[in-house]
Amino acid sequence: MSQKNETAVLVLSLLITLALVGVGFWWFSSRITSQEKTSQSLWGNQSIKFRISGGEKTLFAGAISPKKQAGWQAFASKKFAVAAANLEAALQAKPNDPEGLIFLNNARIGDQKSYTIAVSVPIGTDPNGSLEILRGVAQAQNEINQAGGVNGVPVKVAIANDDNNPVIAQQIANELTKNQEILGVIGPYASDVSLAAAKAYESGQLVTISPISTSVKLSGFSRYFFRTVPSDYVAARSLADYMLTKLKIKNAAVFFNSQSSYSQSLKSEFVTAVSLGGGEVSSEFDLSAPDFSAAASFKQAKARGAKLLMLAANTASLDKALQVVQVNSKQLSLLGGDDVYTPKTLEVGAASAEGMVVAVPWHIKAVPNSNFVRQSKQLWNADVNWRTALSYDAAQALIAAIKRNPTRLGVQQALIASDFSAPGASGIVRFLPSGDRNSTIQLVKIVRGDRSRTGYDFEPVQ
Repeated sequence: MSQKNETAVLVLSLLITLALVGVGFWWFSSRITSQEKTSQSLWGNQSIKFRISGGEKTLFAGAISPKKQAGWQAFASKKFAVAAANLEAALQAKPNDPEGLIFLNNARIGDQKSYTIAVSVPIGTDPNGSLEILRGVAQAQNEINQAGGVNGVPVKVAIANDDNNPVIAQQIANELTKNQEILGVIGPYASDVSLAAAKAYESGQLVTISPISTSVKLSGFSRYFFRTVPSDYVAARSLADYMLTKLKIKNAAVFFNSQSSYSQSLKSEFVTAVSLGGGEVSSEFDLSAPDFSAAASFKQAKARGAKLLMLAANTASLDKALQVVQVNSKQLSLLGGDDVYTPKTLEVGAASAEGMVVAVPWHIKAVPNSNFVRQSKQLWNADVNWRTALSYDAAQALIAAIKRNPTRLGVQQALIASDFSAPGASGIVRFLPSGDRNSTIQLVKIVRGDRSRTGYDFEPVQ
């Protein structure tokens, strides 16, 4: 074959190859599932399209029942009656699934007029905490819709997964603010995430109400940020008072995470409260330090005269805090912030954690006969905790504000009004000008019991 013919063959082969690559790329690109297409139409930002759902996809990993899958697939195709039937069947098999209940309520609404709120939770990094929050939101949505809606208009809920990541939370905030149907947002979870996202929500005049973020930095941080949980100022003073007046202890050591705004806030407020009460925090240990050692820190705390260990750990540093609990083995008294209030503390801490006192905003045993407690037990077939109760309160606050004026600015103006109130699981919901809620803290103690099925329970301190 001549050189000229060889060149022609090479060029032809190259053209054929490029054509095949182009066709393959087109074929691959066109293979977008109905779920992805629906996400694109609802949420324009491609980087977060899989992080927000109103019912067209599940946001939780793991096994999904065939009925629930059929439900969201029908929802994505706008076959709302089919979606509702399948989601009802899925909930009969798994009644404590709040995502499923939210999707069911949204499917029942379909395309009819509705008011929409969103909830931003860390599904990817804390699925259990996210479910606790979603149960509160789902219960509030279910109750208002069964009662006929807000002035006859039902409430939809969109769920967003921010992974407790400040950057992702900002992206979600930007996306939610662009959707003018959304009148308010419940969340975010961690204080750092709320601090990162608050200004983005404010720029879109979109109210956020966090049921979890407690950092004192958030007080007055934004005209559009509110919270149903008391700030660390309140929790720290309750713990310091218990240490100084009930336990009669004057010297403490504090364990905290310097990378967490919440943890730093709780630590600082506790140190201040103890000092003002005549006590002393003789040691501070950073759980996030690369060379942190539970044994060495405990030994140092004892050498400096500490008679009590205060665990101001956040979720990310809880495992290291529980190492301290085990090393301590009941030698010194223990206190903890609300992030210590988890089944893991009961499971891992076990006998070593018995007697620890933790500050939480609400406890089911403190209000056993309330309407919220009765209805939540009927809905979820289980006891709920403070995260569910305060998320319910946040949803109730948004619903009450929407009743007054179903616009973004109207919701914000309603929440800051001096005569605003909403019925909540933990009492009437009202907000101070700072966006904080004026409420108290409940101290609970770890005791032997079988309610949690770990051998230990959190019970209210009398």
